[in-house]
Amino acid sequence: MFLESLRFEALGTGCQLFSVGGRPEELAGAAAWVGVMHSRLTRFDAASELSQLNDAAGRWVPVSTELEALLKESLRAYLVSGGLVHAGVLRALVAAGYARPFKEGPSTVLLGVPPPPPLPDMLAVGAGRARLQEGTGVDLGGIAKGWLADRLAERLGANCLVNLGGDLFARGGGPEGSGWPVGFAGKTLLLKDLGAATSGTRYRRWGADLHHLIDPRSGLPAVSDLEEVSVLAPTGADAEIFAKTALLLGREAGDYFLSGRSPGWWLYP
Repeated sequence: MFLESLRFEALGTGCQLFSVGGRPEELAGAAAWVGVMHSRLTRFDAASELSQLNDAAGRWVPVSTELEALLKESLRAYLVSGGLVHAGVLRALVAAGYARPFKEGPSTVLLGVPPPPPLPDMLAVGAGRARLQEGTGVDLGGIAKGWLADRLAERLGANCLVNLGGDLFARGGGPEGSGWPVGFAGKTLLLKDLGAATSGTRYRRWGADLHHLIDPRSGLPAVSDLEEVSVLAPTGADAEIFAKTALLLGREAGDYFLSGRSPGWWLYP
């Protein structure tokens, strides 16, 4: 069957969709949906749905089906990671100089904000509504791409590959039936019904020791003996969660955390 593909820019990164037997309009519709999700979930637009939730901290506000699901996913990520994948680090990100899109350069650095409270204490999610503890805010950039990749794979059918800037999900056997060939962790892997993600601090850096990955235990950019972690997992969402958790834990504890959870991982100092 014919392989249809589409490349586009969204979520601040390059994205790719591949589908065996898919139609061009299906991929175009999927890409358009990613654009809609970006406009809802970005913290860099004061009019976005996420920014409106943050601005209303202390009050219950209505949320879309997608934002409700992703907020619930953030609570799951918090539990799976033992509190390390924490969506409530918005104030710490801003204090570290990441108040605007990375390509625009760092903002003013004002380190010293306290670590965030436990996410279940600061975020409540109900049917079609959510509430943040007053004085707090959430950033969903740390979990959104893996979650969106899973949703897109469901949308595109039984044999597709979704790659959102390196956070991906491969569904089905690919064009040849043996798996989707994916360049990952410096090698080519054949992935079938697997997610993959990389978390690292090598690229989104500024100043001497500042980067985008906040350790919620300190409220500061993470200090780890690892700079990059690449992980395979049953879903794209889990791959993203596992990779960030392992990086924050460091080599020894990260390796232990991934044992029994991931079918494959690579740790880079």
